[in-house]
Amino acid sequence: MNPKQMKAMMKRMGINQEELADVEEVVIRTRTKEIVFKDAAVTAVTVQGQKSYQIAGTPQERERKRDEAKAEGGIPEDDIKLVMEQAGCSAKEARKALEETDGAPAEAILKLMASKG
Repeated sequence: MNPKQMKAMMKRMGINQEELADVEEVVIRTRTKEIVFKDAAVTAVTVQGQKSYQIAGTPQERERKRDEAKAEGGIPEDDIKLVMEQAGCSAKEARKALEETDGAPAEAILKLMASKG
């Protein structure tokens, strides 16, 4: 099937594709890492009013900077694990102590140990 026929068939089925021009970078950000596509080709696909995006390119994974995660209200998982191990507490308790100490693991550990003591 040639591309013109394919496009016509997709249109009949309610599928519309549009290539986004001038995309410089696509970043997928999770709590602990970022997946960055510097050479991304992005296509917006609309199917029955629902829009989704397809990304093609070479991903590069990088760890999120601690300050960025904190600025967005997130507490790094490594800090939660450290507090849990050192203070012998649950993840919920560790997260709460870290929030109360502005994300400082040492202070959170001391706070939890004092409350058990």
